[in-house]
Amino acid sequence: MTNNQYPVPNTQYPIPNPQPVTNNKFKLMKNGKTTYQESVNYLYGLQKYGIKFGLSKTSNLLKTFGNPHKGRRYIHIAGTNGKGSVAAFIASILKETGLKVGFYSSPHLVRFTERFKISGEEIDQGKAMELIEELRTAFSPEEPPTFFEATTAMALIYFARENTDLSIMEVGMGGRLDATNVITPLVSGITNISMEHQDFLGNRLLDIAKEKAGIIKRGVDVITAATQSPVIRTLEATARDRGAPLWRVGKEIRYRTTATGFHYSGPGLRLRGLRLGLKGMMQTRNAALALGIIEKLVEKGIAVSEEDIRKGLRNTAWPGRMHIVGTSPTILLDGGHNPAALRALAHSIRNGFKYRRLVLVIGVMADKEINQMLRAIIPLADYLICTRPVYSRAAEPEILMAKAAPFEKPGEMVPFLTDALTKAKEMADPRDLIVVCGSLFTVGEALTYFDPETY
Repeated sequence: MTNNQYPVPNTQYPIPNPQPVTNNKFKLMKNGKTTYQESVNYLYGLQKYGIKFGLSKTSNLLKTFGNPHKGRRYIHIAGTNGKGSVAAFIASILKETGLKVGFYSSPHLVRFTERFKISGEEIDQGKAMELIEELRTAFSPEEPPTFFEATTAMALIYFARENTDLSIMEVGMGGRLDATNVITPLVSGITNISMEHQDFLGNRLLDIAKEKAGIIKRGVDVITAATQSPVIRTLEATARDRGAPLWRVGKEIRYRTTATGFHYSGPGLRLRGLRLGLKGMMQTRNAALALGIIEKLVEKGIAVSEEDIRKGLRNTAWPGRMHIVGTSPTILLDGGHNPAALRALAHSIRNGFKYRRLVLVIGVMADKEINQMLRAIIPLADYLICTRPVYSRAAEPEILMAKAAPFEKPGEMVPFLTDALTKAKEMADPRDLIVVCGSLFTVGEALTYFDPETY
């Protein structure tokens, strides 16, 4: 590897500013003091309280607002990777039916408002600001909620006030004690399960599986795409104890992909020649899980036609995941941020792309399993650029470079991501592939670079 061509600044990297106020109509509240950005900054300030598991604060906060989440219809999605993709498939299909569909996800890529969508539209900045200010008055000064507890309550209040027909809630971390677990859904979904967040969820795969299984509710159907036998036994035991019917992708739900498209076979639905709007080998399994959930919703009285399914799958968009933002050279962004996700990315690249050489731009959070992540993706690289997004938790490029040294790939450190992207574009041939990966924060910042008008 070559020496670093850019000086590494000693200054602290700041946390990026939240979405700037672009709609002057909502710039000030009635008191003329609080702007949207100030309100969101206040919520970001709650991150100093870290991650705390438990449902009591979220429940108490919602109680202050009259328990708006009670008696409403939800879909609950947990798992290690693919939660957002599964939820995006479901949201897109249900949107085709004409239903008003809420979708709460985290983290956001660029804008805070991305977390709260109804039928594909982000919450208006003015409504977001008003909700935050209402929530602030309900917080206990002695024991305020965490950032995620506050945003989860915000989502549930927003969806109730907008009277969504169905709302999809993506788990933040784990499941059993995640703030989203205050809901009772019509159907629960659990994607794959692998090692993650061991400091919070446990050091064994079974510990993590038990936390994910915590979203299983008494009598509520649960669909899973998990594959490991010990994990499946854990999910089966929890479902049995709670009288919850369990359906498995690979058993009751099957799928395959051929030259004619994606083919699905579930308990009561057979569809051939489907087309998926999301790229990547892993998306076929995510789509199968989504269709399993759709089947259960139909059983519960939600009207979904075959045409709704076909159009919904075809039109699904989920930015920052196997996201192509340029051609000649091809530029691929993927927010996979753990070893399993990067292994899936590598598999998709090997099987779905043709290129002369691969330029890898990588930025990872310091608290991730960096060695395993690099091991999953670096063997594909012909040239490596280690960098970092403008985010306080990001690992320094020097650390990434040192850990990548055993792979003996040519490359360099570039301290700032925007400079790294410029470097990659300048050196790439039209036949090359540029891959930007390692973190959703990396991909979010890259989106603002490649498509500033949209992001």
